[in-house]
Amino acid sequence: MATMDEIREGVRKSLPEIAEIKDPELREKVVECWALALSQTEYPTLEAMSGSASPDSAPMEGLTQADHMRAVARMAVAWAEAVDSTCGPLPFNRDYLIASAILHDVGKPWEFSERNRARWRQNPTVWGFPGVRHPAYGAHLAMMVDLPEPIVHAIAAHCFEGERYSRSLEGTIAHLCDYGFWEIANRGGLLGKQEAGMISRFPDGPAL
Repeated sequence: MATMDEIREGVRKSLPEIAEIKDPELREKVVECWALALSQTEYPTLEAMSGSASPDSAPMEGLTQADHMRAVARMAVAWAEAVDSTCGPLPFNRDYLIASAILHDVGKPWEFSERNRARWRQNPTVWGFPGVRHPAYGAHLAMMVDLPEPIVHAIAAHCFEGERYSRSLEGTIAHLCDYGFWEIANRGGLLGKQEAGMISRFPDGPAL
């Protein structure tokens, strides 16, 4: 069993884009949030989880959840800076944007955990299935480590649950980059074969 210090160090290695956050307190809270998420499951690192959009969808070929987080973070900054430099000024908070993109799926370890899924499968009448999806659980984790409310919002609103929200600017960018990543990965042949009967945002892509 990895110690919290080992998990934190693993998070820093898995997600080097965290170092791009200029505010040192925010930077450490991002590390702590991911470390807390992993510590509550059987996964010592992001790479130990399936590299898929959802627990029941096909994983990326040779890629991991860390690669997804890193790509979304880099996409988010690139998109925001492209609009800002071409059409701006765009009133985005760069630190909050990076943190939101890196943390958007921080609830995934809980939703992906086979220990949890076995419990939920045993009696979905009691637990539901899943018991808690990753946007809600991720927002819970972010609040536990006292992350700023705009980042909590971006995590909570990044999936289809967010269609009930009026998303913030950073939340909108993180959401679009997340969905855009899976669309590109799907069209670019980075995903394995999809399982039949899945509900997806796009016809032959992963359920999110």
